[in-house]
Amino acid sequence: MELGNQRESRNIEDRRGQRGGIGRPVAVGGGIGTVLLIVLALFLGLDPRALVGSISTPAPTSQQQSLSPAEQEGQRRFVSQILATTEDAWGQIFQAGGKRYQPPNLVLYSGVTQSGCGVAQAATGPFYCPADQKVYLDTAFFRDMERKLGAPGEFARAYVISHEIGHHVQNQLGILQQVERARRGMSEAESNQFQVRVELQADCFAGVWAAITHRNRPMLDERDIEQGLNAAAAVGDDRLQRRSQGVVVPESFTHGTSAQRVRWFRVGLESGDIRRCDTFNAERV
Repeated sequence: MELGNQRESRNIEDRRGQRGGIGRPVAVGGGIGTVLLIVLALFLGLDPRALVGSISTPAPTSQQQSLSPAEQEGQRRFVSQILATTEDAWGQIFQAGGKRYQPPNLVLYSGVTQSGCGVAQAATGPFYCPADQKVYLDTAFFRDMERKLGAPGEFARAYVISHEIGHHVQNQLGILQQVERARRGMSEAESNQFQVRVELQADCFAGVWAAITHRNRPMLDERDIEQGLNAAAAVGDDRLQRRSQGVVVPESFTHGTSAQRVRWFRVGLESGDIRRCDTFNAERV
């Protein structure tokens, strides 16, 4: 990605190095298998402890400790610049629709911190909290994306950020509230299917962000696009389940298959039109 002198967002809360208020940062033992289970839990919406049994709390071992101050600053600057592009793109889109976009804050942390939705842990990965309208990100997740999921590259990281911002857009538009009402009384399987459409729409919104951002200021090439599509495929429910347990259980999907995630990200990317992201009325997700 060619970010160059792209401005940085002011809506960054850097809590790295701070205590989370509930003890020392969480570290999970167990090697590669455990890491993959944790990533699986993240993308299936599960509590990681249900898969790994327990989480110990030894001295901090997060990625941040092994990074130099310059590297940590590079991470912050990259995330801040990407966040700024989301503010510009969604501000433009909302203005065209006669609305005003209220950007979220993005919290950088290492190990553990508090959120409006409860305790944020590295094990739970990046997420958006509607209660405080903030995105939470432990940048060690980027390392796991590359090493454990085979999804390297700056645009792959930008995809993760823009997907979570997509949930904030859904919140701003009232979509998350409508979904919550609709899911009341549904069976678990029906609720999961509805949640898949929520996540696929966020993927499509991520594609819209990329299209608008590149249109305003060319910064992507074919290699970047491939990185983004690869990242979307890497976090498909089917691929994560097959890797972790060797069996795919479609009824438990909450984010969509690799093919679905790639398809909807591409819809947004190729159209740059938020109206094309109506996953809830699409006959084929």
